Amino acid sequence: MATIVEKYGKNIEEAISLALEELNTDRSCVDIEVLDEGNKGIFGIIGAKNARVRVTLKKTAADRTGMFLEEIFDKMNVDVQMTVEEEDNIVYVMVEGKDSGIIIGRRGETLDAIQYLSCLAINNGTEEYKKVVVDVENYRKKRENTLIKLSNRLADRVMKTKKNITLEPMSPYERRIIHATLQNNKYVRTYSVGDEPNRKVVIAHQSNSNYRIRG
Repeated sequence: MATIVEKYGKNIEEAISLALEELNTDRSCVDIEVLDEGNKGIFGIIGAKNARVRVTLKKTAADRTGMFLEEIFDKMNVDVQMTVEEEDNIVYVMVEGKDSGIIIGRRGETLDAIQYLSCLAINNGTEEYKKVVVDVENYRKKRENTLIKLSNRLADRVMKTKKNITLEPMSPYERRIIHATLQNNKYVRTYSVGDEPNRKVVIAHQSNSNYRIRG
């Protein structure tokens, strides 16, 4: 599908209308450049010259995200493929390929960094904020399920022993999963300690914890 078209018309508006019709879009989705304003000539006949415009489809958030990630993956020298879709102001990116493990990194740290940078890049200089979610072969869902099971298992241990358990350092996203999983458990509390990037979740028995710091 063409993203740039040049059209002639008796006037600028006619040329723009023809371009929009060919691109099957409206003015809000394009950039318009007037190449020649045209000339009506004498009596509309002698010396008349058509107007000419160049109309370019604006890049969507999904387009910008895809271009940014292609550059990142190229610099990382990884062999992966991706699909990019946008829905309700959220850009979803699914990555797969033989080097997908490199994209994920240790405990998903590389993946989180790529997602964060993508969000910064596509929202730079724009008025409407777009959220970006980058996933690799459903890693995030698998990791979420793992953390939910881990949370419940450790909560059971805390209830039995009444001793606090401190988990390994986690990203803010992963800590939120722990907090959300156990927030309705009346026997334990969760809170976070330490500074990034070594901030950890503590699962404590209700009788042992005076903290309510989340995050």
